[in-house]
Amino acid sequence: MLQAKFNVDEAQSRFLNNYKKYGFKDKSAMLRKAIDRFKNEIERESLRKSADLYSELYSGDHELSELTETALNGWPE
Repeated sequence: MLQAKFNVDEAQSRFLNNYKKYGFKDKSAMLRKAIDRFKNEIERESLRKSADLYSELYSGDHELSELTETALNGWPE
C-alpha cells in the first residue's frame, strides 16, 4: 500500500482518533473509506450534471423528440 502525508486540523484529527468507535481497525482504514465515499459522491454528481445537460438539450430539440417518439411507436410499454 502506498503512503501519503496529509495535514488535518485539530477537529479532523480528533475525529480520526475515534476510528475504533466507528468500527475501523486504524486511522488509515477510516481515511481510505472516506476517500472512496467522496470519490463516489463526486462521480454521482458528475453523472447527474451530465444527465441534466442531456435532458436540457433533448427538451429543446423538437426534431430529436419527434424522432424518438417515432422510433418508440410499436414498442411494448
